[in-house]
Amino acid sequence: MTNRRSFLKQSAAASTGVFYIAKTSWAQKSPGDTMNVAVIGFGGRGGSHISGYNKLNKEGVRVAALCDVDSKTLDKGLASYDKEKIKVTGYNDLRKLLENKDIDAVSIATPNHWHALATIWAVQAGKDVYVEKPVSHCVWEGRQMVKAARKYSKIVQTGTQSRSSRKGIGEAVKYVQDGNLGKVLLARGLCYKRRPSIGKTEGPQPVPEGIDYDLWCGPGPKGPLMRAKLKYDWHWTWAYGNGDLGNQGIHQMDIARWFLGEMELSPSVWSVGGRLGYEDDGETANTQIIYHGYEKAPLIFEVRGLPDAKDGKNMDKLMQTSKGVKFQPLAGKDGKEGVTGAGVGVIIECEGGTVVVPNYSGAVVFDKEGKEMTKFEGSEDHFKNFINACRSRRVDDLHADILEGHLSSALCHTANISYRLGKQEKPAAILEQIKGDSFGTESFQRMQEHLGKNEVDLTKDMLTLGPVLKMDGKTERFIDQDDANAMLKDKYREPFVVPDEV
Repeated sequence: MTNRRSFLKQSAAASTGVFYIAKTSWAQKSPGDTMNVAVIGFGGRGGSHISGYNKLNKEGVRVAALCDVDSKTLDKGLASYDKEKIKVTGYNDLRKLLENKDIDAVSIATPNHWHALATIWAVQAGKDVYVEKPVSHCVWEGRQMVKAARKYSKIVQTGTQSRSSRKGIGEAVKYVQDGNLGKVLLARGLCYKRRPSIGKTEGPQPVPEGIDYDLWCGPGPKGPLMRAKLKYDWHWTWAYGNGDLGNQGIHQMDIARWFLGEMELSPSVWSVGGRLGYEDDGETANTQIIYHGYEKAPLIFEVRGLPDAKDGKNMDKLMQTSKGVKFQPLAGKDGKEGVTGAGVGVIIECEGGTVVVPNYSGAVVFDKEGKEMTKFEGSEDHFKNFINACRSRRVDDLHADILEGHLSSALCHTANISYRLGKQEKPAAILEQIKGDSFGTESFQRMQEHLGKNEVDLTKDMLTLGPVLKMDGKTERFIDQDDANAMLKDKYREPFVVPDEV
């Protein structure tokens, strides 16, 4: 029987969106017992979550529940388990899922605007969490996720799987940080990934059948669907996504920050870019440069969604050749002898050489003449690392703790804030404003060249140059920038509100 005290406690929890559980069911289990995992949102990346946990079945991991606001996706997922005569419970609303005390952990692959609230609700309900990148949709809610994980002593892993490349990228990071190449001069992240137009619609579009649109919108605004597709193309709208900087680019942003060893947001940031080469329903930049002014060395990030040239089939790459040629844009794959490049990757320039990270699991080190010195390769299972940490109850066992995910995600958010506060300028005016920095100038000049090859006239379709924003890394607030500070936190829609007190 429910007494009055427990009833009042439950009522208070319902009104504040807080889940109170004194002790989780998992905390009472031994490491050898079955761990029940629920996957939330699996119409896209979530499918990889399901596969990842299925592979760990013999190690005591069981996908016990699936949750998706799309009934068609949910039914299809459940049917695949039914064929194997495996019982999996389906949920449309994650709040109902979190009431299930038999679920030990949740794995979140929803759109970005749901990541923070789903994570906070889950840890409040006694669950450990694996949450996809970017962990947050804005800076403030990322910090709230860290607070919640610590308060409730929960394991929260970030979906930046390159962090599980300990023998590959991790060893390269150590190699650089041990001083083998001297001082780091620049960390450069690259997201050269083709993103075609999503098309231009005329007026509101119908919501696809089977989708609970209210739940899909959740913490975000609920307005008419103003793009052709509800799914995936949300990445290119500010209300739900963060552009390719926060989609693909977060991986490389995280690796670049890993090399620098920075554990605070950058003291200054500015961005320049635009959505160029086509007109569509997207809002985010498809071409962008981000400059994070860390004191040890700057972190520059480049986004390119257009091909190497108009109607081209390849994407640019920055290449390091065996002849010692400095980084230069070349098209195509790494097919030439003595050539290593990165299109979606990271380049670390140091006094005594360069490190190229061309993928998620390895790195190549070159001396100043362009000769390969050494390479590092190897990666572990990121999902298995999460499960192992859940069992050990040690945050230090995680390869990508929520704090790491928050900081790297927030670097994407602060850059986008500068961009969104910017003004359109002609190339000459932009060069005049950034001429004091050689790295920034060189990056911008290559951006101009790339856009020229795509027949973009920057005197007509002008780029947007954002202001230089100064940041207090301790408080994660901008200094004397009220308009920028107002963009650190989203406005939430009742009852899907990220709580001020977690």
